Amino acid sequence: MRFYEKVEVHGHLMDTGVLARVLDDVLDYGGDYGVDRIDLGKTHDDESHAVITVGADTEDLLMRILMRIQVHGVNRVDPGEALLRPADRDGVFPSDFYATTNLETVVHLDGQWVPVEQPEMDCGLVVSGGRVRTVPVAEVRAGDKIVCGSSGVKVVLPMTDHSTHSSRSYGTFGAMSVPPVGSTQPQAMLVSAIARQIREVKAEGQQVLWVLGQTAISTGAGGALVALVEAGYVDVLFAGNALATLDIEQALYGHPIGIGPLRSKRVQRGNEQHIRAINTIRRAGSVRAAVEQGVLAQGVMHAMVKANKTFVLVGSVRDDGPLPDVHTDVLAGQRAMRAALRGVGFTIMVATALHSVATGNILPASVPLAAVDMNPATVAALTDRAASQGLGVIADTGLFLEHLAKELVPDYHSPEPSATFTDGR
Repeated sequence: MRFYEKVEVHGHLMDTGVLARVLDDVLDYGGDYGVDRIDLGKTHDDESHAVITVGADTEDLLMRILMRIQVHGVNRVDPGEALLRPADRDGVFPSDFYATTNLETVVHLDGQWVPVEQPEMDCGLVVSGGRVRTVPVAEVRAGDKIVCGSSGVKVVLPMTDHSTHSSRSYGTFGAMSVPPVGSTQPQAMLVSAIARQIREVKAEGQQVLWVLGQTAISTGAGGALVALVEAGYVDVLFAGNALATLDIEQALYGHPIGIGPLRSKRVQRGNEQHIRAINTIRRAGSVRAAVEQGVLAQGVMHAMVKANKTFVLVGSVRDDGPLPDVHTDVLAGQRAMRAALRGVGFTIMVATALHSVATGNILPASVPLAAVDMNPATVAALTDRAASQGLGVIADTGLFLEHLAKELVPDYHSPEPSATFTDGR
């Protein structure tokens, strides 16, 4: 016995390759398909429309295929009503739960389409008081009403410049992130595009989220970051213990991880200085307290506190210390990151694969992002996870940040090099 469902997809199906990816996914999951109808747009601005019948050997497999292809904006022709089941215990979804995308999503409840609050990928949907929100599996509680199956759920792809002339369109980023990522565009053009997007987001009253790895400090770009913070272009910062500690160590001792003046050799037992920097902040009680006490008087973390901006530091098992502000419980860190996303209109990820992936996992598809790294594989991995919203840039971290600071802060001048920096790991 075969199980079938008729689905449809709208958009620029041919020039973006969406239709091919949908059909490939159906086959990869062990299903089959028949294209019932396809109406192609006649101009570049016209959307296309396809109706496809998807088949599978079991109802469960068909449900998984329908959920999988929803990442491409595919919906049932007849979505029906959402099915709700209670979670039978804490931290466990019903076995047939609906697995979310990060696209704008609506759920059909009692004859009405209810929007999902703060869309996030790889979660479930909990319904309470007529509202629908995403919930990670670790946060679900026994008795929560969870959306199950693929019926009664529709997704909406972000609009592109083919269909809107809004300054917040995805067309500029989409055109630049065609593989090979970032390699076909001059870096100056990519930096200018990112700077323009940041200005537009700020002009609309939204926030810019930065996700930074420790090389943002160890390459000597701390001054560029301070200038960006003071100019109002860094509203939220996600990072780990390493970035904050290196920045504080440089502020306290003039150089991070025991690196001496220019052309000197690495200082013996340099990590001792690293631990002293952490101990200084722990004695003060927190980064903010250290700034208020005058203990920490410069650097990126100092600038974030002075500008009253939000930062979320989440640790790992290899951390020294850590600083008192670091979330050592990763679930608590995830909750803090989710809470900080409110009002974010653009995200820039620089030289940190793990924190960038973590952020991409909780970021709605409506928020465009730029991923910057020296490693092409890292850039490709990050933009692949955010194909509808991401721009990839392969670049040296320090040079990129210096270039961006000069684009956004007219009076910024790169400091004369006074130290040799390495990542210290």
